[in-house]
Amino acid sequence: MAIGDIIVGIDIGASKISLVVGEVNNFNQIEVICNTSKQSSGIKKGKIVDETALAQSISNVVKEAEKEMNMKINSAYITIPGKYVTIVQNSVTKEAKDKYSGISYRDVSNALMQAKDVEVPEGNQIIDIVTNDFILDDGKKTDDPIGAFSSKFTLNAQIIFGDKDYIKTISNIFRKVDIDIDGMVPITLAEKNLILEESDQKDYIMLLDIGAEHTDIGVFEGDKFVYTSALPIGGDNITNDIELVLNISHEEAEKLKRQYGLALKSYIDNDAEIVLNTVKDGNKIVKSSNIVEIIEARIEQIFELVNKEITNEGIKQNINNVILTGQGITNISKSDVVGKITLNIPVKMASSKTTGIVKPCYTTAFALVRYIATRPFAKTVSSSLDINSDEGFFKVLLEKIKDFFYS
Repeated sequence: MAIGDIIVGIDIGASKISLVVGEVNNFNQIEVICNTSKQSSGIKKGKIVDETALAQSISNVVKEAEKEMNMKINSAYITIPGKYVTIVQNSVTKEAKDKYSGISYRDVSNALMQAKDVEVPEGNQIIDIVTNDFILDDGKKTDDPIGAFSSKFTLNAQIIFGDKDYIKTISNIFRKVDIDIDGMVPITLAEKNLILEESDQKDYIMLLDIGAEHTDIGVFEGDKFVYTSALPIGGDNITNDIELVLNISHEEAEKLKRQYGLALKSYIDNDAEIVLNTVKDGNKIVKSSNIVEIIEARIEQIFELVNKEITNEGIKQNINNVILTGQGITNISKSDVVGKITLNIPVKMASSKTTGIVKPCYTTAFALVRYIATRPFAKTVSSSLDINSDEGFFKVLLEKIKDFFYS
């Protein structure tokens, strides 16, 4: 981490836009300066359908943060859904320029630059390089080879590509609100080190982030980023189902989902009667089991779609554990049990490691800031901000080195 760097992270969701500004303090920890969120518009089922509406949503959350901090935000890092991401594995072997002085920063930088020399999938462009490990000439593996006395080393890395059309669209949107994009990070990659327990970090794990309108999938083999994608289904689908089946308002359906949030009918203790307040035509009194049956059916479908995805990709047999996170699922009890039954893989809810730091709705934005702060071999990762003083605006960061892509 670079002490003093200030990082702006924006998580772009279908239901909300969340922003976190964090500074790397003297203890190499992220000190949250500001966190805020606003309702999101312009995204449906993971697709941008209204650029102007989304630009306005982003502008609203940025202005709120600027007002709170008395700063102007000029740039930010953002999340990118897994459906717009492709991962290519690559290995590069480099000779150390001076084996008697040890492997240098320049040696590593040259290896990272060479790692980018891969065939680019059609319609994609590089958005990141993730270092997996380095293997020295004696076979030893290390996360950081700088200073090691070795005549050569092999870098194992993942080259992360983003969909060109999506990047063009989101770049145009941020241009409308006069903010530069410092970099784009897949949602589950940003969340991995924050969400997973230490015991899971070296395992073959699938991280599922179930949001309002889409489910992001991230598969990791230890530090290796294996696969990512996204499905156009999430917690809002459950609300919509309750609304449709019971013929009630969306607001009451959401309230009932939260109040009777259970994913398995067999776990009901008291099948109480519920009086519906906004029913338009139909029964005014239903059982709590009726609500749970609707929730159970949709959650089971979500896991069935995930199961189909990882089976078709040929990676299901490698996955040892599944970790659930996301605002669309965390408040629905026994979702992990449904997942285990459907996937036939151990499933557990993510522990809240950010309790006392940020609210759950800011978890992904905070994870993004933390991920950027811990990127290895980057000279600086600061976003650009201006401080609003009595004398006017002046630059906090006189120079921002854009080495997000190790260039």
